[in-house]
Amino acid sequence: MSKQAPKFNHVSYLWDPEKASALQGDEVGLLVYRSNLLGADLRLTNYGGGNTSCKSVQKDPLTGKQVSVLWIKGSGGDLGTMKRSGLAALYLERLRSLEQVYRGLEFEDEMVDLFNRCIFDPQSRAPSIDTPLHGFLPFTHIDHLHPDAAIAIAASREGKQITRELFGNEIAWVEWQRPGFDLGLKLRQCLNENPGARGIMLASHGLFTWGDTSYESYLNTLEVVEKCASFLQGQYGKKGPVFGGPKVVSLPGEERRRKAASLAPFLRGFCSTHNPMIGHFSDEDPVMEFVNSKDLERLAPMGTSCPDHFLRTKISPMILPMAPDEDLEDFKEIKARIEPHFERYRQYYTDYYNQCKHPDSPSMRDPNPVVILYPGVGMFTFAKDKQTARVASEFYINAINVMKGAEAISEYVALSRQEAFNIEYWLLEEAKLKRMPQPKPLSGRIAFITGSAGGIGKAIAKKFASEGACIVLNDLSETRLQTTLEEFTSLFSKDQVTSIPLDVTRKDQIENAYAQAALCYGGIDIIVNNAGISISKPIEDHTEQDWDALYDILVKGQFLVSQCGIGILRKQGTGGDILNIVSKNSLAAGPNNAGYGSAKAAQAHLSRLMAAELGGEKIRVNSVNPDAVIADSHIWAGKWAEGRARAYGITVEELPAFYAKRTLLNETILPEDIANACFVFVSGLLNKSTGNTLNVDGGVAMAFVR
Repeated sequence: MSKQAPKFNHVSYLWDPEKASALQGDEVGLLVYRSNLLGADLRLTNYGGGNTSCKSVQKDPLTGKQVSVLWIKGSGGDLGTMKRSGLAALYLERLRSLEQVYRGLEFEDEMVDLFNRCIFDPQSRAPSIDTPLHGFLPFTHIDHLHPDAAIAIAASREGKQITRELFGNEIAWVEWQRPGFDLGLKLRQCLNENPGARGIMLASHGLFTWGDTSYESYLNTLEVVEKCASFLQGQYGKKGPVFGGPKVVSLPGEERRRKAASLAPFLRGFCSTHNPMIGHFSDEDPVMEFVNSKDLERLAPMGTSCPDHFLRTKISPMILPMAPDEDLEDFKEIKARIEPHFERYRQYYTDYYNQCKHPDSPSMRDPNPVVILYPGVGMFTFAKDKQTARVASEFYINAINVMKGAEAISEYVALSRQEAFNIEYWLLEEAKLKRMPQPKPLSGRIAFITGSAGGIGKAIAKKFASEGACIVLNDLSETRLQTTLEEFTSLFSKDQVTSIPLDVTRKDQIENAYAQAALCYGGIDIIVNNAGISISKPIEDHTEQDWDALYDILVKGQFLVSQCGIGILRKQGTGGDILNIVSKNSLAAGPNNAGYGSAKAAQAHLSRLMAAELGGEKIRVNSVNPDAVIADSHIWAGKWAEGRARAYGITVEELPAFYAKRTLLNETILPEDIANACFVFVSGLLNKSTGNTLNVDGGVAMAFVR
């Protein structure tokens, strides 16, 4: 190994000799290390794409003899994050012996069950369909990746000839074929016919490279991809402008994103007719170059070439033929403009299914688009969760890069509709989908929770996130907000949670927060008005400033946050939930509480008024009345606790016991109790309930609704 790290311009060289040295002698550990490095560079492969392997000699626990074992990334894993547990381990000779029972292409699917009979380690991951592609090649370490630069050549009309001109005999060529046992045999045959090859290009699909050591395989992979990328870089512009040159001029950055935020809820509503969808927006340079181009309407309908791409982006995207500066203020007019495009796409997808289906094909899936391209604005992607929507965006950018490269050197060639269908509706893919865990109750839903950096709001956010919702955290305290974001990111994922500082008395900040939520997730489903303050004083001690602060934050804040959020819910047209965290004090009168109690009563009645007005649009408005929730709450810090203690003639330290003792259940109320009540309202169990109030106070008779 060279002491000086080699330099690359188009890929990232990440190999750390010290880390690798610590794994010396552990071929499987080096495989995992190499895989993580390859998966960290999206120019080499994308999330969940590609697979790597190594072969090692292990002691057979059954016979005690030394046997060859194939270790390969298991089904459904991701190279960038894979650990040892993400590998499948198979007896190599057993796998190869399956050739004796292989009955041909028509019986490919039955071989997958036989892979399981070759398992060496019963704790390992399920083997993927690509397992024989690695098993029939003799090399110790093998990388199968989907680099944009390589697929651009593989997906060009003259790809085979260009590969030969670029690499000579070093890179062999195998024509397109769906992955499976037979393709593994063809790779072996190709290598036998090209014994000096350092890799194999799979038409329209990807690249195989290898080495005798993990480092040699890694370096070989980088060198081949670097050469492909350098070649493409030198070709751009020689045949003319990229993608035929621009047809549309992009809106300026800020204006573009405002437009996207305004449009996203409309699109999300139409994409959610079968299943609730989460959105993602991208206006990266490759996206804008493509969506603004003259060739957009020629290339986009062709679809993608690499199976990994179209399995995540659908057969082709939907182009939104609207001017970038289209007025989006009148939501009824905009809906009427957009709806026909969705109807045409759904019919197009239905026709594609009906024309290509087989007698045993699975039922047609959701016919809505995954990728929506808006010239001058950018790309929207929609999927069952944020991660899947983001990954779909990344994969379509890969597809754009492939089309760009293929068009620069030759002519882009997509897979035929039938080949694409055969993979999209492959029975093995269907079986994989059916094995996925059932969605959680709040999967596909987005919750906007004010005051969610502590106390009740944080507990609600945590509960909703644990039940599958995407969370928009916001709070006046940026310090608490950042701490909460870090905690939630570690508990859930960076995809599932975002944060936006917010003063609920400022309409401009509220509008900006919702715009950011729409850009991040596509819209909003659940609005929780939780932000609040409390002031406890005798009426004669209340100042005008006290009164204004209580009514501004509690009443005006609830009004403004709801009003702005309702606009998004209406754009989506899928209903939604508004939950208002009110108080026992909205119903029960007590001493030293004129400002706070009356503001809470205003919140309660505003909730009923909104429920009456919004019910026809399936927007449910309900209230939860807590009492004496002391844990992790700003409300109980400082003078409020002192005021309540003084009102009851006790000390601050005696308050928790006092509040618990006065309840019918003799219970202390925790933030989690309020979160559970909120979840009941939005979980789907109470979809026909609106205008209701749920007391969570341990039972305070004077606060009974009736």
